Amino acid sequence: MTTPTYRSALVSRRGGPETIELALRELRPPTGREVRVRMLAASLTADDVANRVGNRPILSPLPFVPGYAIIGEVDALGPDAAGLRVGDRVAALLQIGGHADFIYIDAAELCPVPTGLDPVKAAPLILNYLVAYQALHRVAGVREGQSALVVGASGGVGTALLELGRLAGLRMYGLASPRKHADVAALGATPIDYHGDVLQAIRAAAPEGVDYVFNGMADEYFGTGIKALRRGGVLVHYGGPESMWGLVALVAKLLFFTIWPNGKHVRGYGTHRVPHAQRAADWTALFSLLADGAIDPKIAAVYPLSEIVAANEHLERGDVVGTIVIRGEG
Repeated sequence: MTTPTYRSALVSRRGGPETIELALRELRPPTGREVRVRMLAASLTADDVANRVGNRPILSPLPFVPGYAIIGEVDALGPDAAGLRVGDRVAALLQIGGHADFIYIDAAELCPVPTGLDPVKAAPLILNYLVAYQALHRVAGVREGQSALVVGASGGVGTALLELGRLAGLRMYGLASPRKHADVAALGATPIDYHGDVLQAIRAAAPEGVDYVFNGMADEYFGTGIKALRRGGVLVHYGGPESMWGLVALVAKLLFFTIWPNGKHVRGYGTHRVPHAQRAADWTALFSLLADGAIDPKIAAVYPLSEIVAANEHLERGDVVGTIVIRGEG
């Protein structure tokens, strides 16, 4: 009898998209509290690329299956998996493993997803919009009428920050290359060219500085972000450092600006530090916004899993606005 199999992307060495291959794995029954989930849609993120290339202080051991976040459907349940049924729509933040026809995951790590949502439109909510929502509301605590500068405004998290910031009543400024300014403006923000004099542009629009800066581009714009803040303002840093030395330097900066009496504040954010119950609550809020038409995630492109290499090549070209989504074919 033929053993059933499924496909997964596999990274067996560090490098570019050419290091990704589609591998066959055994489709086994789930055990214990495991749930076997059929992938319907998965986001392709900068973290997926960084893990593959090696630009993070802590990397997944080789070989690994990339794929940080998914929307899926319960396909089979382990004997101890409770609270779910076959056919339920679910979401999961995995860090690795999502770019596959099927994913095995503990039942406690799943969040229910309303069945009426388009999986492709919902996929960006699981990481990019979660980061943006929590940075805005749980870390910064933004209020209507305040102002914010988004560094890297055209990316997956950046576009989410612009959309959710506008929904929160913020005056938004987005740092992006000129060819993406129309996209930034369409999301209700004032575009600023990152090649130009960023501080001069900010001061012309907000002479005392902005209330918040959201920086997802690591150290490159850290100093600029601090200078763009008004006294009493907050910089939320969510970009991952590219090395262990970068991590040490980032922690030192966070500590320095915490004790430096200049009236400005720096706060770090990482999804790995957020408990699952909090993530699930915020996903539920985001699903409601999507269902009500209050948000419309920008989808840069959709690729089937069979074209995972082409999807990664597209992301690394640098012309993406929004999120690239991998569509399940299983």
